[in-house]
Amino acid sequence: MKIAFYAPLKSPDHPVPSGDRLMARQFVRILGEAGHSVEIASQLRSFHATPETVLPDLEAAAKADIDRLTLAWEADGPPDLWFCYHPYYKAPDLIGPVLARRFSLPYVTAEASYSARRNIGCWGRHQEALKSLVERAALNICLTARDEAGLAAAAPQARLARIAPFIDAEPFANIKAAPEAGRLVTVAMMRAGDKMQSYAALAEALQRVRSDAWRLVVIGDGPERDEVKRLFALLPPERIELIGELPREGVMEQLARAGVFVWPGHGEAYGLAYLEAQAAGLPVIAFETAGVPEVVADGRTGILTPPGDTDALAGAIDRLLQDSDLRRSLGQMARDFVLTEHSEPIASAQIAPLLLAALEYPL
Repeated sequence: MKIAFYAPLKSPDHPVPSGDRLMARQFVRILGEAGHSVEIASQLRSFHATPETVLPDLEAAAKADIDRLTLAWEADGPPDLWFCYHPYYKAPDLIGPVLARRFSLPYVTAEASYSARRNIGCWGRHQEALKSLVERAALNICLTARDEAGLAAAAPQARLARIAPFIDAEPFANIKAAPEAGRLVTVAMMRAGDKMQSYAALAEALQRVRSDAWRLVVIGDGPERDEVKRLFALLPPERIELIGELPREGVMEQLARAGVFVWPGHGEAYGLAYLEAQAAGLPVIAFETAGVPEVVADGRTGILTPPGDTDALAGAIDRLLQDSDLRRSLGQMARDFVLTEHSEPIASAQIAPLLLAALEYPL
């Protein structure tokens, strides 16, 4: 079928890399792998950073895209459905609902989320519109139990389905591993909020690691880079290597040299970096928090510790540094876990019948 794809938070073509952009690109890819023709319908970004954010030109820009697509579809025929990735209180879809009603299209969401505590300012208005949209949508694809429960509570009549978070696993699984003794790695943006809470927890845990045989490589950059440096300043400088942002090939090279992936995971929706590390054969150490258990199997592909417990996090690091057999065993299971449960071919096979059924429910 022909699918009009839209990601209001960050287009697949956005120049700044992030997990949202990567996930949007991956959805486009699995839709194509399922045999569909996918067109990026709009590049419009509707991101509202705060409840008071005012984007004065946003409505006019949305109307312009609606008019443009209307003319194109009247001339060449409309798509078979509208697919919106990650509409939520900060990034509403101002285009798709209008067009779906105008052309009687099924409307599909993926990773939509609802949080009652965000019902403030413009966020509250966006959530009310989203709740109504989710109730009428042909299908709402959830990637985590937390998102599914939130949508079910807000919109009990909504049509919901689950697929597991996924990545393009093959390039990571084909890495020729050459792990260096004691080498830990993490991959994360350096920005305020949950990311900085994780960096703070990681720095605190590393101060409590008893083993002397470790070194941490940090891949990532962002506006809080100086604060990250400050957090790690209490540790011996030779143990911390901040190497900045790397292209995918550079990340894979660093994963190949490491033995353990460690990232606390405050507020992670799930964390694609966890899946990439596990596909590369690395066991994961993280907090058992937010969406992390959706992508890391405790005792099978890594070690999850109580949220906020930096002593337990340090203990898990010591355990995997000292137990090479456990480290290798968890790493092997981690790679199999991603390939068999969280890879693009798995997701493509899961989504195909869901979209076929969605055609029965135009907006």
